[in-house]
Amino acid sequence: MAVDLSKSSARTVLTTLPVMGGLREFPADPIACMQRLYNRFGTLAALEDEGQRVIFAFGPEHNRRLLSDTDSFHARFFAIRGPRNSAQRRLTNALLSMNGAEHKRHRRLVMGPFQKASVEGYRDALTALAEEMVGAWKPSEIRDIFDDMTHYMLRVASSVLFGFDVPEMAYEIGHLTARWVAMNHELGVGAFVADEQIASSYDQLLDLANTLEREIVGMIQHRRSANTDGSDVMSLLIRAHDESGDRLNDDELIGQAAILFGAAHLTTANTLTWTLFLLAQHPQVAEELARELENVLHGQSPTVPQLEQLEVLDRVVKESMRVLPASSYSQRITAKPAQLGDLQLERGTIIVFSQFITHHMADLFPEPERFLPDRWQTIRPSPYAYLPFAAGPRMCLGGPMAIMIIKITLAMILQRYRLSVVPGAAISGKVTATMLTPTSSIPMIIAEPTSPFRSAPVTGNIHSLVKLESEAGAGRRNSAKASFAKTKSKARNLARFRV
Repeated sequence: MAVDLSKSSARTVLTTLPVMGGLREFPADPIACMQRLYNRFGTLAALEDEGQRVIFAFGPEHNRRLLSDTDSFHARFFAIRGPRNSAQRRLTNALLSMNGAEHKRHRRLVMGPFQKASVEGYRDALTALAEEMVGAWKPSEIRDIFDDMTHYMLRVASSVLFGFDVPEMAYEIGHLTARWVAMNHELGVGAFVADEQIASSYDQLLDLANTLEREIVGMIQHRRSANTDGSDVMSLLIRAHDESGDRLNDDELIGQAAILFGAAHLTTANTLTWTLFLLAQHPQVAEELARELENVLHGQSPTVPQLEQLEVLDRVVKESMRVLPASSYSQRITAKPAQLGDLQLERGTIIVFSQFITHHMADLFPEPERFLPDRWQTIRPSPYAYLPFAAGPRMCLGGPMAIMIIKITLAMILQRYRLSVVPGAAISGKVTATMLTPTSSIPMIIAEPTSPFRSAPVTGNIHSLVKLESEAGAGRRNSAKASFAKTKSKARNLARFRV
């Protein structure tokens, strides 16, 4: 049942949505569900099932209210906190789940590794990791770019957070953390609806949390016994303290390490994947970016000052994070009775707000489904209209580091190769928990830098998320398909990418 809340503050108007089946439709396809709500009811609506109601609030005005009034609207990132004194409880006790004075204290202690000087200090190590990845690619081969970016960011996030000097130890913790985050996302649907199958996996999650905690504790002990001035985030957090001498204890370090990895790994991998896909499907944009990279970098890895000179790259990254934002929605819960627009909310009300829906509002971004980086030459959206890293007092600390990783990686790839999507590939995306992630492989042909950029016709639900340049005409599609037929022997390699 859908609830229209746009009419009156005194009462709600119940309206059945024939295309939706209540709350269960939201985790099944969050973007499609939110689009239907917004298109039918506007900026405030709700879904209700068996007495459980979730409010949906769309647009900059509601984003500002939800993100700036941290006393009324509390964060609740993890749906499954685990028993008291359990590893699951300690791992989920971090910035994204904290509120009030506890959140302010931890943010103050954790922010050090994400200050400008610290972030810029990772540049050399990041370029080395990017070079290692692209150095393994070969012209004429077909690669699953989503798989490559996921494994690459697993290595990057593990190294930055847990140490460049002990890569295998860091990678193992990163791998376990990725599995733990994924399981939390899979089981998190229980926050909206009861599901016996999901509940049966609860013990597996607790066991995985125990294993992950042991590994993180081992890393903490290793860092302390080594007594080094490591620049990784874990080492910096161990040494972190404020002017009063306040420090994070071991239980607090465990939670912050897990959530910082979870926030960095897949979100950045998804952004890199979507950006490379969008560039491949928009040859003119890709060509303009390649010219800028050549003119500024001359085939070298970018320095930090050079990154600031790459204006086309900046516009491309901004537009990619607008049209296909890695984080598609977030949620809050009222800590006390509160007002949202004309709506009075009781304590304990769940509210969903959406970066994806906001970024696709035509009054904010004309032709919102199109990938148009040049729009950023003239627009200056407010922090609550464009919010890939959220906004307000809880804005993501890792945003600047993520941007640097994304820009360095794209610059390294696009100077070395030209990427094109395999014609006819099925490209689909879906929100898993809050992240817009590919649900298919993203097969791309790797070519020499002298090759031209070419778009290719693709199938899949990507067309419901973004309007691609390759949709321009049937003649163009047929021509690309004919070209692909000549190289179908290569396409057989796609079988190993199907998921």
